[in-house]
Amino acid sequence: MNKRFIKLIVAAVCFCCSVQAQDEPSVAPPKPFGPVPTAAQLAWQQMEMNMFCHFGPNTFTGKEWGDGTEIEDIFNPTALNCDQWAAVAKSAGFKGIIITAKHHDGFCLWPNPVSEHTVAQSNWRNGQGDVLRELSDACRKADLKFGVYISPWDRNAPTYGSPAYNETFLQTLQSALTQYGPIYEQWFDGANGEGPNGKKQVYDWPAFNGQVYKLQPNAVIFSDVGPGCRWMGNEQGVNGRTCWSRLDIAGYEPGALAPTQDTLNVGNYNGANWIPAETDVSIRPGWFYRDSEHPKTLQELLKIYYTSVGRNSLLLLNVPPDQRGRIATEDSARLVEFRQALDQIFADDLAKHSYIVSTSNYRFQDSHSEELKNQYKTIYAIYDDDYDIYWATDDSVHSAYVELEYVRPLTFNRVLLQEYIPLGQRVEQFHIEVMNEDGTWRTIAEETTIGYKRIVLTEKVTTKKVRIVIDKSRACIVLNKIGLYLDTISKFDTL
Repeated sequence: MNKRFIKLIVAAVCFCCSVQAQDEPSVAPPKPFGPVPTAAQLAWQQMEMNMFCHFGPNTFTGKEWGDGTEIEDIFNPTALNCDQWAAVAKSAGFKGIIITAKHHDGFCLWPNPVSEHTVAQSNWRNGQGDVLRELSDACRKADLKFGVYISPWDRNAPTYGSPAYNETFLQTLQSALTQYGPIYEQWFDGANGEGPNGKKQVYDWPAFNGQVYKLQPNAVIFSDVGPGCRWMGNEQGVNGRTCWSRLDIAGYEPGALAPTQDTLNVGNYNGANWIPAETDVSIRPGWFYRDSEHPKTLQELLKIYYTSVGRNSLLLLNVPPDQRGRIATEDSARLVEFRQALDQIFADDLAKHSYIVSTSNYRFQDSHSEELKNQYKTIYAIYDDDYDIYWATDDSVHSAYVELEYVRPLTFNRVLLQEYIPLGQRVEQFHIEVMNEDGTWRTIAEETTIGYKRIVLTEKVTTKKVRIVIDKSRACIVLNKIGLYLDTISKFDTL
């Protein structure tokens, strides 16, 4: 069927539905199920891929965790160029950059007035330098969002290990979150080591989170337990094949008091809070730049994409600047290769080539109003790219299928599904079938959750009919995307 004709049908039906909705008070979209994302959390999830930049004294010492005794002059990038970082991020398709403004060594990449371990105490730019200023300006010019990592652990602060440190940390947040424009994500690491007096700090997490929301109300706060988004339990880039965006956090804290790593990887089936997973992983073996290390291969990055973004998680890929203060050429080249591969894989949505789309149920299927029936038909989850248009079943229907039929056989090996998460996460089991030449159906994949986005890897199959079968949903089914793709670049069929 002609794509332009389909789009005209969709536009006309949407207009009719809009008119019907005004005149028909019984028009009822599905009700939210369970916890749902805030507007900030939804916008964050839709970013899909962002860049992490570990940068600081460790860049020059070769350490992963500095001990806080480094002389400030060790930090001396010879050709810092944050515009280059932003250009690299844009070329890779990232939507934002998070910088390690303060790592565990306590060194601040901005002139923090409550610390004596900052760029202001170094000879770099005669003590007048400010990495946060340069990077936030570069992000703004490149239309990228800006975020900060500020470690609560501080191996330099004299008051660490005492109640006074919590006030110091609140002032640190005040300084970092009020000078550089909007902050889209505040990254809190759960590390909590020994202070100079041998005591561990008792962090005042409610106060820390409250300070962030007071100063940056639209920021998404990352930690083991959110409250905006959560660590997914490992640093290898492998999110759970089952992944709920729900998590129980009562009685838990970041660090040693966090839920188990297995729980963070999967989430909680009945979790009381909407806290989606973020997958942080480095393009290199370490988090900070070393000349002796090299970036992951394209195949490794594609695997990470499928096991992060493809499993209901946001990918935060660390790309560490070198001692010049620039992203290394081999890293930027690999990211361009990665972006080009993704663009090629997902360029042609084969689902849109189908000429018959049928389903076992759609919302108001038995209504006498054609306009009302059309509002939730499956066709919108396939042909329309508007995020807020979706296929939905009747409230009582928690199991249904979508069938796509083609004039000629098509070949694919990737299936992309998306739930409309503003109404919550629902699907807990689904499978995919294709029709054999003899007319029988064959299952090619069986999976569990979908969430914001699920990309299922299958064997390469050629068929004229495909079925997406939702076996079990916790409420009526709400999908706003069904896509089929052929990946000829990846060298793997399953993960």
